[in-house]
Amino acid sequence: MEFSITALSPEAAKAGCVVVGVYSDKGQDKEHGKELTPPARRIDQATRGALRKALADLPAKTGSTLLLRDLPGVAAERVLLVALGARKDFGPAQFRDALRGAAAALRELGAKDAALFLVEAKVASQPLAWNVRQAVLGLRDAFYRFDQLKTKPQAAAPIPALQRVVLPLSAKPPLSQALAEAQAIADGTDLAKTLGNLPPNICTPTYLADEAKKLARQFKLGVSILERADMQKLGMGALLAVTNGSHQPPKLIVLRYNGAAKTVKPLALVGKGITFDTGGISLKPAGEMDEMKFDMSGAGSVLGAIRALAGMKAPINVVGVIPTCENMPGGQATRPGDIVTTLSGQTVEILNTDAEGRLILCDALEYAARFNPEAVVDIATLTGACVIALGHIATGLFANDQKLADEIRAAGEDAFDRVWQMPLWEEYQEQLRSNFADFANIGGRPGGAITAASFLARFTRKFRWAHLDVAGTAWKSGREKGSTGRPVPLLVRFALRHAGRK
Repeated sequence: MEFSITALSPEAAKAGCVVVGVYSDKGQDKEHGKELTPPARRIDQATRGALRKALADLPAKTGSTLLLRDLPGVAAERVLLVALGARKDFGPAQFRDALRGAAAALRELGAKDAALFLVEAKVASQPLAWNVRQAVLGLRDAFYRFDQLKTKPQAAAPIPALQRVVLPLSAKPPLSQALAEAQAIADGTDLAKTLGNLPPNICTPTYLADEAKKLARQFKLGVSILERADMQKLGMGALLAVTNGSHQPPKLIVLRYNGAAKTVKPLALVGKGITFDTGGISLKPAGEMDEMKFDMSGAGSVLGAIRALAGMKAPINVVGVIPTCENMPGGQATRPGDIVTTLSGQTVEILNTDAEGRLILCDALEYAARFNPEAVVDIATLTGACVIALGHIATGLFANDQKLADEIRAAGEDAFDRVWQMPLWEEYQEQLRSNFADFANIGGRPGGAITAASFLARFTRKFRWAHLDVAGTAWKSGREKGSTGRPVPLLVRFALRHAGRK
């Protein structure tokens, strides 16, 4: 999908479809309680009131649409009206709802090109650059599909390709920069989605390592892959304990992007890469276990974020550290009650082998310290408890540095890839007490997401660190089952803002 920024008059735009908004406020059309946006008003004038006559058929719910064809006085083949809700309530959520509605209508319509005048709408206090980013990401998300493993993908679910989208704005530098940034983020998000959607017999630890190598070749990144023997030599006992039951070899992927001076400390992103999680000896229930292929979503988001940053040549240094393996049962598998020694030298009593993500992450976090990072952010589908606490809307945020937490929260609002900060108080450490090791890998059901983060906090005292629990936001279940690509937009906006680019 090709995007461009060009100043256009809505009535003169030669496109398959022109998309304009309508507020629910009482304006020119008092009878139907609707107010046309300026672009819609110009089309209405050119058509001698055709839009106002049609307003009664446009539902008031934000994102509702009404398609008009062959209007006299308009160069476009079709005009799509999109309900924006009340002007006073029009904020980021309403803008995204309107985009989703427009995208759904454009998918059904099958137009090859469109002029999206929705991008002109004022969204609370957001600058136009925000509109540009959200428009690109919203349309790219709506038209993403994963069908490469279907023998007849088009017959199964035909979706016509929207090839060109014009954002009718003046091509000022901030907007052009926002467009380039958004397209790079969309590319990174698509990569994370595709990696998540691939089945676990294809997307293995070796596959992820090969994807990292491809990115390194494409964008001239630094890459190194640690094998099992390397981990044994280093003493990564926690990571190795998780992979004991699998025939797939584990990998520790290190991917480096240098967009700033060598003297600038890197931002470290650490992504959980469990390519399939059976729970190990603490076996999960069979229902929906297939979704445990998404347990590598943290790894996918790190690869996606680095691809995006490298693609836009962002002025920042980033190192991605990805521990990846399978968690399988078997004769060699780790047992509940086993005690392992981590890379940090601390010992852990493994009371539940299904709490494996924190075990691979603790060794990866310790390894990340050797890069002398300015800050470390780990991303993991870590706990079902976080889903219970926050549902599927917000990602759980934990941090040992409030300034870092505030930066991430602000970036999440900016990207509309939102987080909610959870406590990380020292009192929760008591739940990890063990009679036989330095501490246990679980702390019981109360505050499960918090005790998981508290476990990781024991390995991050030497640097500024934040933990993102994306168990509720990295994928969707049901009819829309599939990876969301979150939190790639958040990670990229955080990195850019951290580097001084707003």
